[in-house]
Amino acid sequence: MVLLIGNFPPDQQQSMQRFSETILRELPELGIAAELTRPEAHFARFVPTQFVFLRKWAGYIDKFIIFPRRLRKLRGVELIHICDHSNAFYSKYFPDVPVVVTCHDLLAVRGALGEETDCPASWTGRILQRWIVAGLSRARAVVCVSSATAADAIRLIGTSKNGPSIDVIENGLNYRYRPLPEEKVKARLGKVSQLKLDRPFVLHVGSHLRRKNRAGVVRIFARTKDHWNAQLVFAGDRLSNDLWTQARTLGIADRIVEIVSADSELLEALYNQAHALLFPSRFEGFGWPIAEAQACGCPVLCRDAAPMSDVAGGAALLRDIADEDGFAEDLLRLRDPATREKYRELGLQNATRFSAKRMAEQYLALYRGLGMAA
Repeated sequence: MVLLIGNFPPDQQQSMQRFSETILRELPELGIAAELTRPEAHFARFVPTQFVFLRKWAGYIDKFIIFPRRLRKLRGVELIHICDHSNAFYSKYFPDVPVVVTCHDLLAVRGALGEETDCPASWTGRILQRWIVAGLSRARAVVCVSSATAADAIRLIGTSKNGPSIDVIENGLNYRYRPLPEEKVKARLGKVSQLKLDRPFVLHVGSHLRRKNRAGVVRIFARTKDHWNAQLVFAGDRLSNDLWTQARTLGIADRIVEIVSADSELLEALYNQAHALLFPSRFEGFGWPIAEAQACGCPVLCRDAAPMSDVAGGAALLRDIADEDGFAEDLLRLRDPATREKYRELGLQNATRFSAKRMAEQYLALYRGLGMAA
């Protein structure tokens, strides 16, 4: 049996939760028994969400003290798969069982070392990142979701005879994103009262983290405002007060639609209807929205740097992160039907790479290589 270790639910790392649940769903389809365990909120559930500092430390108790007691009692496990590298420190509790860790990015580790990744670290954060690197070093295999992340892993973890193997397995889509009939799209989007379906909209999917570059999205869209009557949709976290202030200053606040915590069905409809996905992230470990959008036939604009350009696979409009005028020009270029159709078709073809089944088959091959019984 494969034991999957997932993330602490109160941390609300939705993409990581979806990844572990995808692996849990796909392995039995390949004939492999799998079970998912994760830290539970014991102390953290008693601390109100507004007490951020206390809730964080209560969560540390749940993750670093309570949960390891459960792990020490586990029996009958052939292989451990830690689904997010931020939990790599759990590898020390399994000295006699092969441990695989999926590494989604090393941006926080690099930030803790003083590198520019938009992920600065506090003193406790620097300690945590050292624990994570040590945990990765103890694993039998570190699986990176992109070649860019693998390059970081080789540089920061190193390669040695006694160290982990470092492999690349690209993420599969955690939902069956696909082109939908127009009536189904309209029905789903009709529930979003602020969205005017008779007007085009540009879509951004992501959190409020600085590296997601939401401020850049606002500036880029504002450069197009005099050329069309489009809307700008943010799907993800709520916009900060600073972003609303910026939008009002640039004269586009009345064009912004905010959709908090969109589920997969709603995201699928948004990708289907959007004029384009505008994704000028400064740093990523993979860039799931790029593949999701392409799978729905939505043209993508993203940064011309790995791993975003690798995921885009030559099927997106790429720009240097500083070229906001260029991003704006590309948004307007996509009003041409032939240009839209070109990037729609290229994206659909590229998105076939990101099969969840294919990803699970590659993990299974890795498990077998580590000695798991057939």
